[in-house]
Amino acid sequence: MQIRTVPLLAAVLTLTAAGGAAAQSINVEYEQFQLPNGLTVILHRDATTPTIATNVWYHVGSGGEIPGRTGFAHLFEHIMFEGSQNVPEGKIDEWFEEVGGSPNGSTSRDRTNYLQTFSSSALDLALFIESDRMGHLLDAMTPASVDGQRDVVKNERRQSYDNRPYGLASQMLTEELYPPSHPYSWPVIGYMDHLSAASYEDVVSFFRRYYAPNNASIAIAGDIDSAEARRLAEKWFADVPAGEPVPTPTAADPVIESTRRIMLEDRVQLPRLYMSWVSPRRFAEHDAAMTALSRLLAGGKNSRLYRRLVYDMQIADDVSAFQSGGRLGGEFQISATARTGHTLAELEAAILEEIERVKAEAPEARELERIVNQYEVSFLEQLEVISAKADQLNEYLYYTGTPDYFNEDIARFRALTPRDLSTAARRFLDRERRVVLSIVPQGRSELAIPDSRLIPAANLEMSPGAR
Repeated sequence: MQIRTVPLLAAVLTLTAAGGAAAQSINVEYEQFQLPNGLTVILHRDATTPTIATNVWYHVGSGGEIPGRTGFAHLFEHIMFEGSQNVPEGKIDEWFEEVGGSPNGSTSRDRTNYLQTFSSSALDLALFIESDRMGHLLDAMTPASVDGQRDVVKNERRQSYDNRPYGLASQMLTEELYPPSHPYSWPVIGYMDHLSAASYEDVVSFFRRYYAPNNASIAIAGDIDSAEARRLAEKWFADVPAGEPVPTPTAADPVIESTRRIMLEDRVQLPRLYMSWVSPRRFAEHDAAMTALSRLLAGGKNSRLYRRLVYDMQIADDVSAFQSGGRLGGEFQISATARTGHTLAELEAAILEEIERVKAEAPEARELERIVNQYEVSFLEQLEVISAKADQLNEYLYYTGTPDYFNEDIARFRALTPRDLSTAARRFLDRERRVVLSIVPQGRSELAIPDSRLIPAANLEMSPGAR
């Protein structure tokens, strides 16, 4: 058992005289223990409001799937709300609504997450529901229920990917950025042909392998009595049997030897440019610098690319950038939508000029100070939301091995220097090693980056091997 008892987050920030960045120490009281079946439990008391958040991470996302059988993790995000042995279909939403809660779930490449916030009197109910679907989902699951949710997921894919303007961009970029064998090379939602081909036995096998207590952690945060919360966690989860050990996933970083240019004609009115590079993994060296670099380039209306492309040159309607690191890889992306009468080649040239400027000359100290201060304010605001804090505890545990990574996390940004951003840009943003995607209106291929390879939209709902 691990217990940490330290002061809670203070309300006032103290600025250092040198850099102006907040030097406040972030302290979160928590208790961590593990049940004999391997389930890790994190308890955090915050009595600010009479509410509790439970947050379960199953340590599997689309990155736990294999080529030919994608979309299973996201499929279970839906199936887990259909009921289990002792929770009838439709009752999860109904029961949580009765105690002021609204259950939800999400799937990423690395994890599947089930979360809810509710009245502090309903912890017993919440843990009963979570334990029942962890230990007894298969007792209620049937081929018919799987087929029903399979159709729901297919419809979601049509709405969010296939029939949504620019909706296929993320899939196209990852397919080009990662080799086909890499777990990040397919979309989280999966491919239509894989969802159709999956047998009931395939789905059952995936659940048995990954949705076990030894491959999960639960954060219980809010207006709790820690001793009572521990008793309830043991009461509801102790008899859930452990599964087979799940190996830690591994994958080599992809290598982009030369720039890859692809194009999609879509039902859009304005062309949009995407550029993507291989970048650091989550919490790895340079991850914070690349996050700060994304904000320097396109983090709001005062960012360099927004000022240049939207205000000064008036060739873009919008521009954005982000650094996204996962357990098995990372990517840095910039996107911009061309203004009527302008081409994506114009946008690309201006963006690359700004990147080369950062490489050659470190940003001013005041620019970095603004970025770090904005990041820190956003970071602290998230800690005021109990559900966000519960999720953060789980995230830190998964990626760093400890829930108590708040200070180390923010320290990554406080320690940045302007030169760090230039160094990261030179290391990762090679103009000759990137993926460039042009999405243009149908019949307007001349608006795309020259020499782009056309990808027919009709084929993209299928896996690359089936096209």
